[in-house]
Amino acid sequence: MTIAELNNLSEQRFFEEMQKCCGSTAWVNEMLAKRPFESLEELLNIAEKAWQNTYEKDWLEAFDHHPKIGDIKSLEKKFSSTKTLAGGEQASVQTASPKTLEALAKGNTDYENKFGFIFIVCATGKTAEEMLSILQARYPNDRNTELTIAADEQEKITLLRLKKLMT
Repeated sequence: MTIAELNNLSEQRFFEEMQKCCGSTAWVNEMLAKRPFESLEELLNIAEKAWQNTYEKDWLEAFDHHPKIGDIKSLEKKFSSTKTLAGGEQASVQTASPKTLEALAKGNTDYENKFGFIFIVCATGKTAEEMLSILQARYPNDRNTELTIAADEQEKITLLRLKKLMT
């Protein structure tokens, strides 16, 4: 999609495309209000600033739009609108050993029980083993620290998805 095509989308279609990049309604509405964009660079800068103006409730809403790392069934069912984006991000999980997948599943459950939201990591380019290691390293964090890290990871994911949308 080109910048011109993005700018010319109906409000509904623009909202849907932005929500595939980030599930925060506040962020999507801010992006909608900032149209039109002059360039990809401007789009990314505005996206970054819009995310920096969000709050915990917005972060949690965005997190809810992600499948759990390694949860292929969830990816296929609940997240069909972002399946292509998230599936590519988690491509290495599909080739992970059953032992690694089991550890990711247990780690995800433990993480969500502890923090109240799913484990968020910018998975692009990471193996399942690397993501498991990151999850295990972050698990001892307190909730506020982890929430901030997860929000930073969400921002990375959003920017990557915007770039994918525009290619």
